[in-house]
Amino acid sequence: MSSLLSIHPETPQRHYLRKAEAILAAGGVIVYPTDSGYALACDIGRAGARDRIKQIRQLADDHHLTLVCRDFSELATYAVVSDSTYRLLRRYTPGKYTFILKATKEVPRRLQHPKRRTIGLRVPEHRIVQALLETCNRPLLSTSLSLPHYPGVLIEPAVIYDLVGNQVDLVLDGGFCGQQPTSVIDLTGDFPVIIRVGAGDLSPFQ
Repeated sequence: MSSLLSIHPETPQRHYLRKAEAILAAGGVIVYPTDSGYALACDIGRAGARDRIKQIRQLADDHHLTLVCRDFSELATYAVVSDSTYRLLRRYTPGKYTFILKATKEVPRRLQHPKRRTIGLRVPEHRIVQALLETCNRPLLSTSLSLPHYPGVLIEPAVIYDLVGNQVDLVLDGGFCGQQPTSVIDLTGDFPVIIRVGAGDLSPFQ
């Protein structure tokens, strides 16, 4: 049975973080707050949980899920970057951006785009996310929480729980955390390409 837990946005309760980590490690799916709204997440090693997320969102096989990383150095473990991309990422992480990058050999093929061998990567600037990543000691596989048959932006945890509580194992209520998804920037080519306009200043990528 799923749970709805109210977690403090500045000093997240350790026992709630440990509960979320245990659920993820067991192959569960959670809803959690980020710096750009609520998102779905699972453990990167659990293919069944990944499939549950794709089913909830009704995503196509070629949709980029995102590896949510703790910091820039962890992000660099999973992405092949040029010197110029390195400087760009270092300057704009953490932040409200999802970057499409070429995947390293550390990334399993099932987590990459099936044709391009790329991966979405992100370093959020949000205390709950950082505390959860520290507790898990590994990245999360994640995607923003939007539902195919719900037209609005999901910002109320109680509403989220009513809508997807029977499809996930835990909803972490961190209060209001924004209603605009990340901007998505493709950095696999010679120049940045804006894939989705969202939160964050886009002028450095134009």
